[in-house]
Amino acid sequence: QVQLVESGGGLVQAGGSLRLACAANGRTISSYAMSWFRQAPGKEREFVAGLSRSGGSTYYADSVKGRFTISRDNAKNTVYLQMNSLKPEDTAVYYCAAADKRAIASRSAAYDYWGQGTQVTVSS
Repeated sequence: QVQLVESGGGLVQAGGSLRLACAANGRTISSYAMSWFRQAPGKEREFVAGLSRSGGSTYYADSVKGRFTISRDNAKNTVYLQMNSLKPEDTAVYYCAAADKRAIASRSAAYDYWGQGTQVTVSS
């Protein structure tokens, strides 16, 4: 099992940057495919970015491609989401998730463990 704790959210102006962190307690993150999802008010939770268990593959939603980067630090057992050129439509609660799988899945139902979420608000 693994427990996930997100941090790094906050309020930022459009065009700014934030880096979210997801610290894992328990099993190492290299045991899982790791992803970030987000959920805006009144909307369904959506996939943002994913990293395969090996760390060799990444996958991004079209809406964030070229602006967001997912990475991990095995020594710190932490996954990051670097978010640049933020837009008001990026405003949401961001969740870290772990799947006991090799490959990245974009469906939230594929994930076994979730963090509590961190709020990101982008002002125009």
